Amino acid sequence: MAFSSLSSSGGVPPPLPPDEPGQGGLELPVISATSQFAELSRPVLRLDTPVAPRTVERGVVVFDLDGTILDDLGPISRVASEVMAQAFGTPEDEARVHYLATTGMPFEAQLSQLYPAAPAVLRAATARTFHHRKVSEAYARAKPFPEIPKLLKRLAAERWTLSISTGAETEMADLLLEREGLRYWFEDVLGSGTGTKREHLVEYRRRFPGVRVFLVGDSRFDMEAARSVPGVVAVGRASRLAGWTLTPRDLTKWGAAWADYSLAELPEVLGRLGRGRGTRPARTPPRRKRRA
Repeated sequence: MAFSSLSSSGGVPPPLPPDEPGQGGLELPVISATSQFAELSRPVLRLDTPVAPRTVERGVVVFDLDGTILDDLGPISRVASEVMAQAFGTPEDEARVHYLATTGMPFEAQLSQLYPAAPAVLRAATARTFHHRKVSEAYARAKPFPEIPKLLKRLAAERWTLSISTGAETEMADLLLEREGLRYWFEDVLGSGTGTKREHLVEYRRRFPGVRVFLVGDSRFDMEAARSVPGVVAVGRASRLAGWTLTPRDLTKWGAAWADYSLAELPEVLGRLGRGRGTRPARTPPRRKRRA
């Protein structure tokens, strides 16, 4: 039995215009929810040992993991599309776009919003399959973007405090960062078991009072989560993932103070934003001139 997702409404929506987010894919309405964890029926941001607030020297830079530090959205979205196609009957190309359009929240919550008519037990089983395959297939080969190791070293040398907020499991994020030799640079890692991205940002604001907090992410949900928390500034990594392009223009429209396809210039950008000065406009690929 095939279950229709909220975006399909019994049919396939038309392709987006060339300058719209998700270029080359299918449009998926963004669905609001009081909590991304409504499907999980468990308390969020329940920390075993509360972390006391402390003073830091400069500011705090909070990084998303998948698609921001790790160049892994291609294989993860492939796994998601195959799992969703098998469970719900959605064509793989459409399922992949649906997954990418709702990244930034836990997979259980994505399924809850995409397939509200499907039995909860089916969504839970599908999520378990996805998490297993994500680890065994996608994370097994995931690598950081090329500029990341040098970038983190430079930010730490410039006295920024670095942290992680991810929809992945905290333990898995820790293992991945350790494997790639990056965990050393981060003060904290908050994952799916400790709340949504917005709740992570609220917690980081509590832990590090009195300084600017920057969220570096790669999705609409990342940008909007940052905008929803006072004192947090969104910074975006744009992407040219095949079939799902998010341009700097898309991310700035959703709230990013700056966005680019690479984070190599992030230290200079943070310096300008931290002083309250503007930045240059986000880069967008030049349009080709039509021949007469």
